[in-house]
Amino acid sequence: MACPLSSLAVYGGSYCGGSPRIKFRSGGHASSLLGPSSGLFGAPLSSSNFPGLDSSRSELNFRFHIMSTSRGSVKASKDISKLKNGPDHLLVLVHGILASPNDWIYAEDELKKRLGSNFLIYASSSNAYTKTLRGVDGAGRRLADEVLNVVQKTESLKKISFLAHSLGGLFTRYAITILYNQDILNRSRHENVISSSIITSEKSACFSNLGKIAGLEPINFITLATPHLGVRGKKQLPFLLGVPILEKLAPPLAPIFIGRTGRQLFLTDGKPSKPPLLLRMTSDYEDNKFISALASFKSRTLYANVSFDHMVGWRTSSIRRESELVEPSRRSLDGYKHVVDVEYCPPVPSEGPHFPAKAARAKEAAQTASNTQHTAEYYDMMEEEMIRGLQRVGWKKVDVSFHSAFWPFFAHNNIHVKSEWLHSAGAGVIAHVADNLKRQESHTFLAANL
Repeated sequence: MACPLSSLAVYGGSYCGGSPRIKFRSGGHASSLLGPSSGLFGAPLSSSNFPGLDSSRSELNFRFHIMSTSRGSVKASKDISKLKNGPDHLLVLVHGILASPNDWIYAEDELKKRLGSNFLIYASSSNAYTKTLRGVDGAGRRLADEVLNVVQKTESLKKISFLAHSLGGLFTRYAITILYNQDILNRSRHENVISSSIITSEKSACFSNLGKIAGLEPINFITLATPHLGVRGKKQLPFLLGVPILEKLAPPLAPIFIGRTGRQLFLTDGKPSKPPLLLRMTSDYEDNKFISALASFKSRTLYANVSFDHMVGWRTSSIRRESELVEPSRRSLDGYKHVVDVEYCPPVPSEGPHFPAKAARAKEAAQTASNTQHTAEYYDMMEEEMIRGLQRVGWKKVDVSFHSAFWPFFAHNNIHVKSEWLHSAGAGVIAHVADNLKRQESHTFLAANL
């Protein structure tokens, strides 16, 4: 199956996880770099494979001056619902565990200043505080409903992007699958009522939803310090310090403190015979098009703390194997303090993730008689399978190091500037995010077949 690919500016290549990569080390001007897009199963992607991905983009002739940001409400959407010349690009901000839309106050203001009025910046509020403990799937559904509500109230929108922090990245991966499936469902229902002997403009419009998210063209999927591979395994939950006894006790205790979400993050959710949710989310599992939804975005970017993040390890947030972690640079990219490395990883073809019988046995052992051996055996299998699944789409991986910050141990909250007065060290990360969003909005990509 082939999938759509936007193009990118080509730079000197090396290797990423056994496949060709494009890498940019510190010391150059990062603002000149554009992230690659990639497809499912490593196939070259083109708009011809998905007829709904129209490469033409109309420019807005009318500058929209009403404030186009909203923290956790649809008030801004209501204000613009009747103005078809309003912002055309929805950027959804998704917070992490036990957090709220207020975590994005600085980032919202900075993004609004840098991106301009073509963007409607919306901070999600549907999973505030303890709602984040009720499971990734439940939070994903609430987020999907919230996004649909905003889209339905804002007629001018044509494109959609997501910026998510920590656990919010997993919520977003689940939500885009629902929104992607919703388009497929709506298209199927629409086709059923159209006469097969008459080709109408309505049917053509219906096909334009192919490969879209909530009916909009998916552009950027960006996560900041998100545990894409869960938090089970050595140093994936850094505050446990890699101590074997603590890592042994964490999985059975996690549900007590962080509920259903804890089981999912430690890959012990569900029956032993069923793959854990995070593994299912690395493939098109049954009716859920998890990877197809990710592949629909023109660019996927991971920002990962290389150290000093007490909540999320470098390996899980950057979707890398232990052997792929190299000594990080200690020099920031020009103009983006604490952003030390940018790496482009194209799709890696594979058969996709599996859940073999031995994994089911290891999962059962980890659930019922957790010990160091069971934990290591089970997670090693699951980590490899999840990486294989997620590598079937390409990623831009941005490494962040707060080693020189005044409070480096605040890295998990610095990366999205949770509080401007306490976590301002992350301002360079937000600037890097904003500049790449703006550049991709305005540049014409040069086709490249990696």
